[in-house]
Amino acid sequence: MMRLDRRDFLKCTAAGAAGLAAFHSVFLGRVFGAAESRSAAAPGQKVKRWALVVDLQKCIEGKAKGCINACHQWHNVPEWPEERLEVKWIWEEKFSRLFPDQSFAHMPEALRDRPVLALCNHCANPPCVRVCPTKATFKRPDGIVAMDMHRCIGCRFCIAACPYGARSFNWKNPREAENLRHHINLEYPTRARGVVEKCNFCAERLADGLQPVCVERAEDGALIFGDLNDPASKAAQVLAAGFAIRRKPSLETDPQVYYLISTVR
Repeated sequence: MMRLDRRDFLKCTAAGAAGLAAFHSVFLGRVFGAAESRSAAAPGQKVKRWALVVDLQKCIEGKAKGCINACHQWHNVPEWPEERLEVKWIWEEKFSRLFPDQSFAHMPEALRDRPVLALCNHCANPPCVRVCPTKATFKRPDGIVAMDMHRCIGCRFCIAACPYGARSFNWKNPREAENLRHHINLEYPTRARGVVEKCNFCAERLADGLQPVCVERAEDGALIFGDLNDPASKAAQVLAAGFAIRRKPSLETDPQVYYLISTVR
């Protein structure tokens, strides 16, 4: 049986720590470095402005579950039986709760009670960024409101500042959740107890030229993702040809998640 003396043990430990650090360095580089460099403007080019369009005529009840599950599985979102511990990146809420300023007493009941997808709005004027004391939450040049979870101190100021309820706090170690004991996506790191998390528009996938996982999983083009600064992008074309609403526009946060109501004929 091979025995390690103290010096060899310390060497192995240091090597393991270096390997883990390298993984996080490469991953963070993909999310914060590569993606930002791709979105930076070259001479004569415009900066990208990523946005998501939810087609309410196609994203009907039942079909959204696949998008939610795909997102949560990809990003290792823990599932807890206690509602107070819930962590969510994308979820469903009643139309009347998501759009209180668009609801009225005599609106169709089917629309008022209809479940609608909700997620971080990646606001152009994000209040969460302004209140973060460590700059763990920041806005990238391409408009994505991102998080460096290693810098998060768990103060939860961002949760209080977000008017859309789009942020979750890890009260427990995510890896202790039953769903993550059986399956962990090694392409996206798990978080730690005591940090906040939320949707990041799949920045790590954008860095590899892929679509957000919820868009990839959506049926019948119910979710459309693209660069609004590019008139040729499908997202820009769909919004130009239809009528869309956004959540709580009166707050002047300028959300970049659009809900397509109808197409102009």
